[in-house]
Amino acid sequence: MSSFIYNSFVSALVAGKIDFETDTFKVMLTDGSYDPDKDADDYRNDVVGEVVDASYTAGGETVVVTVTADLAEDKVTVTFAPVEWPAASFSARRAVYYKARGGAASADELIFVVDFDATVAAAGGEFTVQQSSIVLTNNQVGA
Repeated sequence: MSSFIYNSFVSALVAGKIDFETDTFKVMLTDGSYDPDKDADDYRNDVVGEVVDASYTAGGETVVVTVTADLAEDKVTVTFAPVEWPAASFSARRAVYYKARGGAASADELIFVVDFDATVAAAGGEFTVQQSSIVLTNNQVGA
């Protein structure tokens, strides 16, 4: 499995349901039992196998998001800052990013998933998900 943007995210973005500058975003960790489906998974309630551990809070951690426009290059970059669990005692296979609405998991839109390509254990009690970015480009319009 590879890392990807969920197709439902593209629809939500175009419909104005996602605002990177004002919404709250989180990243949750899963074990290998979650098999992400780019087409079928659209809300957090579709995600199974979330990490369970005393050093991990269900639903994951809030992510700082920044938006940078580069008009000369015709692109906008949405950057999701690194997230760290400093006293981790767990392992994870994937990081799932989503818009957190503060209520039911069935309302939280999935954004993208990062696959670590293998299960990764906390190193020395620390578990870090590195920075990720989505780059939106404006190269051409189809007719």
